[in-house]
Amino acid sequence: MASAFGIPLSLLLVVAGIGLTIAEALAPGAHFIVLGVALLLAGLVGLLIPGLGGPLALAVLVLIFGGVALYGYRELDIYGGKGRARTTDSDSLKGRTGRVTERVTETGGQVKLEAGGFNPYYSARTIDGEIPEGAEVMVIDPGGGNVLTVESLDAVEDDIDRELARERARREAEAEAEET
Repeated sequence: MASAFGIPLSLLLVVAGIGLTIAEALAPGAHFIVLGVALLLAGLVGLLIPGLGGPLALAVLVLIFGGVALYGYRELDIYGGKGRARTTDSDSLKGRTGRVTERVTETGGQVKLEAGGFNPYYSARTIDGEIPEGAEVMVIDPGGGNVLTVESLDAVEDDIDRELARERARREAEAEAEET
């Protein structure tokens, strides 16, 4: 069995693994967990099976357990989300919907976006008029993420809505012409 400073290498791996998992608990963020688990498990195997206590065998075990721990960490998604409900940049806010939590005017207000990230509350403004509290809104300009420009969903009219309105008006005009 290999040793360093008179201490078996397997025991050093166990101590290092425990230290890294404790460090992960104190400062979460998946910085140390994979390596900590790999060192801990390789050290335990080296202690329990003395034939696997050599440096080369322990290195192979660290690689194997590290790969398994990384795969498990990604599949179990310990820190949650897999990117869902998080924004990646301010441009990803464009088109998101939410509700007004504080009346929105041309100079200020506040909205809460659906799936708006860790803190879904954003300062907001509108281009014209005002939007009352509780109204549904859509982000039309993320504005760098600091102050969103929003528009009431009641006021949002896209190409399809405009075409449907034109067709409705045309049919009504034809119906009136036939009646007279």
